[in-house]
Amino acid sequence: MIPKDVLKEIKRIEIRTTRLVNDLFGGEYESVFKGRGIEFADVREYVPGDDIRTIDWNVTARSQHPFVKKYVEERELTVLFVVDGSASQQFGSTTKIKAQLTAEICALLAFSATRNHDKVGMVIYTDEVEKYVPIKKGRSHVLRVVREILFYKPKRKGTKLQTALEYLQKTLKRRVVMFIISDFQDSGYEKSLKIVSQKHDVIAIHLIDPRERQWSPFGILQLEDSETGEPFLVNSQSRSVRELFEKQANNELIEIDRSFKLMGIDKVNIDTSKPYAEPLIRLFKQRERRK
Repeated sequence: MIPKDVLKEIKRIEIRTTRLVNDLFGGEYESVFKGRGIEFADVREYVPGDDIRTIDWNVTARSQHPFVKKYVEERELTVLFVVDGSASQQFGSTTKIKAQLTAEICALLAFSATRNHDKVGMVIYTDEVEKYVPIKKGRSHVLRVVREILFYKPKRKGTKLQTALEYLQKTLKRRVVMFIISDFQDSGYEKSLKIVSQKHDVIAIHLIDPRERQWSPFGILQLEDSETGEPFLVNSQSRSVRELFEKQANNELIEIDRSFKLMGIDKVNIDTSKPYAEPLIRLFKQRERRK
């Protein structure tokens, strides 16, 4: 049984994100993702006049007779959310924890997809794949995606994006638009991500809480790593400690951004204390200009 507070939150997210889709976002989604071209459908025998660039050389070699590839226009898209469910997603120093913001962002993108008759699915991962929501259409399915993000209780605390990507390499048969939503407090996923991005249109949404980049002088703090449970003490009153923390946090963000840029993967950073629609719209406008 879903608690009343979760149902209330789902309804609030539906109202808010539907309004954003209608007022701001729907056109951006459609202009960026619709009309992405053509996809392979089948092969047929070559006839005089066919473009030799469409010859399927593998089939031709096996059959000893020329065959060409047949293509069809992409009518529908499949949108897949790859959602970080690790313990760090329960952190939030502002009005929302990361998991709540993830649910809103997925709802915004999913309702935009539904408006354009596209299909939506989702994977929730920690250091293993914990939940798979099958790819389907429709408003009720979008609400299920939102509900799972808010209501699902992960069994594990750690993060291993590589595991989720390797799972998707094996299970996805057709091209998808893949949104990876995480704080990317992880490592070792770059090779798998590069492989996945060669087949799918991957967009990374990096959630950043302001307290993960800057501390205020609160004095001696006893903190705990949410994923490992390891406790530690920090003297936030010390200016040098705060400056060192901010420098390390900034360098880590720069390195993550650089890594995604080298892989040719679009990435948007979203501050959890600020509106999230505007950074997404800016990213989509950039993609549209490139297209």
